Amino acid sequence: MSYEAFHDALRDTRFALNHGSGEMPAVGFGTLFSDLSVTTQAVKDALEAGFRHFDCAERYRNEERVGAAIKEVLEAGKIRREDVFITTKLWNTNHRPERVKPAFEASCRRLQVDAIDCYLIHTPFAFQPGENQDPRDEEGRVIYDSGVTLIETWRALERLVDEGRCKSIGLSDITLETLKEIVAVARIKPAVVQVESHPYLPEWELLEFCKQHGIVLLAFAPLGHGMEPKVLEDSVITGIAKRLQKTPAQVALAWSVQRGVAFLTTSATPSHIKENLDISTLPHRAMLEIKEDITTRIRFNSVVETGVPGFIPRKK
Repeated sequence: MSYEAFHDALRDTRFALNHGSGEMPAVGFGTLFSDLSVTTQAVKDALEAGFRHFDCAERYRNEERVGAAIKEVLEAGKIRREDVFITTKLWNTNHRPERVKPAFEASCRRLQVDAIDCYLIHTPFAFQPGENQDPRDEEGRVIYDSGVTLIETWRALERLVDEGRCKSIGLSDITLETLKEIVAVARIKPAVVQVESHPYLPEWELLEFCKQHGIVLLAFAPLGHGMEPKVLEDSVITGIAKRLQKTPAQVALAWSVQRGVAFLTTSATPSHIKENLDISTLPHRAMLEIKEDITTRIRFNSVVETGVPGFIPRKK
């Protein structure tokens, strides 16, 4: 009997959103690829495998390719639009309130959808508004926009919810401190907060705050993005994997969902796409080991300090 016969419901977990009636699938597929040409096939493979949450962004420059994949699968009649949860993000150069709605509508057009399930502010940092996504001065320093505050941008997102085409809104790459400031004054509270999180960056304090406010914490790089030190080579993770006949990736992803954190995983390899979905509930002892025996603490992406994404290469 293969371990796959022990399929339990962990992979089907959905987290309720605190406004609207929606639920976000805990298991999500990220669409940031260094090679944009793989996007459409990877998204089709992910839909085929059973992924129902797709995380996109204006900044990834491939929303059209994601949209083409989703449209093709929907038109084949295998999956309905209401079964697919689509998240996308407002980029830093569009923080000024008058730029928010046009940016949102452009994402909808590229993705070929009428509504977005969740719209996030990609980072709390406003960059110089304009067409250049990575505005820099002569010295190569980012040109920020001091003419807009995060709450003004947030108010523009709240208006999108009022208009009905955006079901929920949230923040990304944000610190607990800044999140608290927004939650304190928001008319519509953030439904989702997306940050880097994995066994080397568990973000327990942020998770606690999110749970108190009914906010879904969504982890990117839940496997450590393959960077050194490698999360998937940690002896605690590999030991649990061996014991349970799972892969280290499946252990780290199950840990995420079981502690109440949705995750995004990205791959263009069909076998990895399937592997990342094939998670099942870890025993209590394994959950404790990961919490107590892993002491390495590292953040792989410095975007929270600058608003410049660590995993997206700069355009030459």
